[in-house]
Parts: sequence; C-alpha cells; structure tokens
Amino acid sequence: MVIRHHVQGYENFCKFMEEFKADGQLIHVYFSGNKLPNGESWCDDCVRALPVIEAGLSQAPENSHFIYVEVGDRPTWKDPKCPFRTDKKTNLMVLPTLLRWNSPQKLQGDQCEKPELVEMLFTDE
Repeated sequence: MVIRHHVQGYENFCKFMEEFKADGQLIHVYFSGNKLPNGESWCDDCVRALPVIEAGLSQAPENSHFIYVEVGDRPTWKDPKCPFRTDKKTNLMVLPTLLRWNSPQKLQGDQCEKPELVEMLFTDE
C-alpha cells in the first residue's frame, strides 16, 4: 500500500522533506492549489487531475510514498516570487504537477489528466 502524506505551504513542505526518511522507497509529490471549504482545490486543472492521479496510485509500488502538497491560495501561487516557483528543487511552473522526487520524471498541467502518463510515472519501469 502507498504511504500517503499531506503538507500545506512552502515552509511546511521544506520542513517535512528535511525530516522525511523514505528508506530507499520511491517518493511521488503532487503539487496542487489549496483546497476550498468545499474540499476541492481552487485550481480547476487540479480538480480534474486528482481522480486520475488517485486511480494511478493503485499502480505505485508498495511502500512508496505519495506526498500531496497544497501550494497556497490563487494569489500566493500567481506571485512570480512564489517559493515553489523559485526553489530549484521544486521549480514549479504549472499546477498541477506530479513528479518523482530527485528524478527528472515530471507531469505538468493536463498531462496529469492522462491515465497512461500517470500510470507510467507511478510504476517503477
């Protein structure tokens, strides 16, 4: 079973990743806009991608990690100085973004809505 984590905001994300011990397991990180009171992200693309990503998680290796990161509200994300955009480790340009941590493998925007691409990213092949 995939081990799930949920983090809100840049500082919390940095702290989480500093303390995180994956013990050699794969780490996938999904960056999305913050959730509204209705439980859905303010980012429409993120709302469309989430069910595809959730379905794709069933293909991820056992004991791999899935970290759901809320990057902030719309004004925070749209700010060109948003730390998720400027940090060289995250280097986000688009929401949603799904990536394999410490790897070049990354899906951005509507790529996250394509089941075959999501499954390919989650599998260890």
